[in-house]
Amino acid sequence: MTSTMASQAQLVANTIRSLAMDAVQRANSGHPGMPMGMADVAATLWLKHLNYSVEDPEWAGRDRFVLSAGHGSMLLYALLHLAGFDLSLEEIKNFRQMDSKTPGHPEYGHTPGVETTTGPLGQGFGNGVGMALGAQMEAARYANAGFRSRVFGIVSDGDLMEGISAECASLAGHLGLSNLVYLYDDNRITIDGATDLSFSEDVKMRFEACSWRVLHADGHDQDSISAALEAAVAESEKPSLIICRTHIGYGSPNKVDSPGAHGAPLGVEEIALTKKALGISTEEFMVPDEVREVFATAASEKEQVRKTWLEKQQSWSDANEELAIEHQVFRAGQVPGDLLSELAEVVADMDGATRALSGKIVQRAAFLVPSLVGGSADLNGSTKTDIETSGHVARGEFSGRNICFGIREHAMAAILNGLALQGGYIPIGSTFLVFADYMRPSIRLAALMGLRAGFVFTHDSLMVGEDGPTHQPVEQVASLRLIPNLHVFRPADGVEVAAAWTHLLSRVDGPVALSLTRQGLPCLERGRSFKPKEVLQGGYVISEPTAGAQATLIASGSELSLAVQAAEILSQQGVALRIVSMPCVELFNLQDEAYRQKVLPTELPTFAVEMGRPEMWCQFTGSLERVMGHRRFGASAPYKDLAEHFGFTREALAGFIKSQLA
Repeated sequence: MTSTMASQAQLVANTIRSLAMDAVQRANSGHPGMPMGMADVAATLWLKHLNYSVEDPEWAGRDRFVLSAGHGSMLLYALLHLAGFDLSLEEIKNFRQMDSKTPGHPEYGHTPGVETTTGPLGQGFGNGVGMALGAQMEAARYANAGFRSRVFGIVSDGDLMEGISAECASLAGHLGLSNLVYLYDDNRITIDGATDLSFSEDVKMRFEACSWRVLHADGHDQDSISAALEAAVAESEKPSLIICRTHIGYGSPNKVDSPGAHGAPLGVEEIALTKKALGISTEEFMVPDEVREVFATAASEKEQVRKTWLEKQQSWSDANEELAIEHQVFRAGQVPGDLLSELAEVVADMDGATRALSGKIVQRAAFLVPSLVGGSADLNGSTKTDIETSGHVARGEFSGRNICFGIREHAMAAILNGLALQGGYIPIGSTFLVFADYMRPSIRLAALMGLRAGFVFTHDSLMVGEDGPTHQPVEQVASLRLIPNLHVFRPADGVEVAAAWTHLLSRVDGPVALSLTRQGLPCLERGRSFKPKEVLQGGYVISEPTAGAQATLIASGSELSLAVQAAEILSQQGVALRIVSMPCVELFNLQDEAYRQKVLPTELPTFAVEMGRPEMWCQFTGSLERVMGHRRFGASAPYKDLAEHFGFTREALAGFIKSQLA
């Protein structure tokens, strides 16, 4: 690097440091130390190696950049501003303020150029693995190496300490995701102090054991950083980790290498001293023209890369017209307009466990929706999500649609999010419902980002049986329903399973979770006027007495057939019940008031039954006493014995309703 280029590179890095210090100071909140420490690394990556487009930020062929250490968000915001994305200097000045495009942690869909919402440590690490895997799968399926985009990320000590990163690193290495490069900010400082308070493992040996290529760089020497990046990009067999030795709060005379630079403003005096030490202007939010020119030149060069990529893709499309059309359908995530009728036909009039009915529907759905991919956490024999007509993804063999996540629920959920973010995919992951707790942070982020992803949970109640209370979900369904923008579907029979899958595949503004049974259930009778699309309203009347209804009983999933049977008993005793199926509370609450009043008329008392925590149903019943639920753990026994023991029988439910109406 010539002296002029070195001077420019240093000025760019110092400008990033300056913006980070000033924004955090003005907000009186934030994390300046990490952006200051990683400024040289980030500047080198963005100027010399990362392919992006300011003209078309969603360009499919771009490299993805993941800031897994999301607390250092000002590093990313500074880069986006300097690179020319739609992020003004005024937005930088409004860091962490209401309605700004610069929230405390990066938010996907909120700030142009942000590829994923990060902050909870380790999640971005997993998202990046999903993105890299998705790019490999897309390239293999369509025999087009141009779709194999690269993923770069910055990870911190905290990311590597979180267990999710171990799971994700293991799978990424196993699959040989050579298009994945992570830059590890080895600053050896956490909030509580030096990392040696709690962290002494050999990171190099750990990642090499997981089949990663491990490189080293001086995090403040841009030639060293660039050389390591060139080697990582050239790697064709393994993902790469570049260990960058850095100093948190680099340039600060009094706070460098200290926890004081991590999560608080440096202070006006210390900022002035730091800028003086770095040899830059003390003016607040100063961006030298020379820095803007450097990024403008880089943007022009990267735009030429995009144009060349587009030309190659056009040539591929011209030579592969049919495959190109298939690819367009995949990228758009298109689903047939008659999807519900197609899926319902598969399980028409069938009895069976909803997990088994779901397994049959998956096969038809996979044929109709090429975007559907996914797998299980080593439980496909139970969750029935394997696509039978497709192979499994493996090292060097990425054309399959089935992913063996292994016993890694944490990783599975984060990788699903990465696949959804990569574009085109409607990814699903499956496991037992009780293990949804392992996946909750990723599910929450999928809902926050509005991702098109599916979480398929089976063995959804006490009726798991002999495996006992460790495997019997009691609170999980209620807990999942608390997550904003997550739609939880608990279907009762084949037509409701078909509707649940239709909603999962069709919804474009958030994830869907399915809660499916282990035990067999009957196909329920409905009136002649019933139309399957009614299920997509979240709640509907499944049976209604001809006259004189005395109450409404809501049920979901396996308890719906129980409710129907209890209503028959009560009918013989002169008590007339309306039965409402509510497979998806969230969808029902989205209906207009007139529809909700029609399904649940306020002039009648409303009851509910569900084999789990009862509190959520009070929004409809008005009283906990009108809900037959389960507030304690289960027991190990055959499921029919458990139903008898815990009172989930038709006789017990009929008695419960009758006593309340007395």
